[in-house]
Amino acid sequence: MTRRSWWRTAVGILLTAVMLFPVYWMVNVSFTRDSDMRKDPPNLFPINGTVEGYAAVLHQQLPFLATSLIIGLGTVVLTLALAAPAAFSLAKLRPKGGGVVSFLLLIAQIIPAIIMSMGFYTIYVRLGILDTIWGLIIADSTLAVPFGVLIFAAFMSGIPDELIQASRIDGASTWRTFRSVVLPVSRNSIVTVALFSFLWAWSDFLFANTLDGGGTWKPITLGIYAYIGNNNQQWNSIMATAVVASIPAAVLLVVAQKYVAAGVTAGAVKD
Repeated sequence: MTRRSWWRTAVGILLTAVMLFPVYWMVNVSFTRDSDMRKDPPNLFPINGTVEGYAAVLHQQLPFLATSLIIGLGTVVLTLALAAPAAFSLAKLRPKGGGVVSFLLLIAQIIPAIIMSMGFYTIYVRLGILDTIWGLIIADSTLAVPFGVLIFAAFMSGIPDELIQASRIDGASTWRTFRSVVLPVSRNSIVTVALFSFLWAWSDFLFANTLDGGGTWKPITLGIYAYIGNNNQQWNSIMATAVVASIPAAVLLVVAQKYVAAGVTAGAVKD
């Protein structure tokens, strides 16, 4: 290995360590006793560690985790059901005004979530769906659907028109072509959109705190927030919950990594 390669490796290891240090510190604090939290200098390792934080997760946070799972899966289903047909229409059916719709989807990506949450609050109060799981699923989907349409449209625009035409010659309707031809070859983009939709819903705090702050079923982000008080912060419980809540996201990212890489870059290069 050349000297330049050694330097590159060393710099890569250093940058990786810096980026992963917050994750390590989260795990370290999750095993630290309350009496050692304000120690100066702090322990770099959980000396005389405790698992009280993880015990609190098992006894107090499982309902919150289950709620987040339901919200995440519901957001994925709703996002795919709306984004995939819309993207197929923009990419292959080419309706009038499709360019305007694509532009509006881009604009929707930059609208601050706090503004959307305030609008949702007024609407939800009138509809009677405030503090409900369905309300959060709909709200989280508003962030995921524009992204999903753009990803799907980029991928589907690369599907050969001859494949669509051959399906129509065989007598397939537009819906049958979409369902039996387009969706099967769009696996990478489906996994990509589903993954990001789930992660957005799983990590959402703003919508949850605004639209479900007084509900019976709360997501894990509000479960973590419950440990933070004016005079007391249960940091080992907070970090233990954060560690447990990070596991599903980490597993999904590792499992779906190759599909996400292909789905995000789809449509970037044309033959």
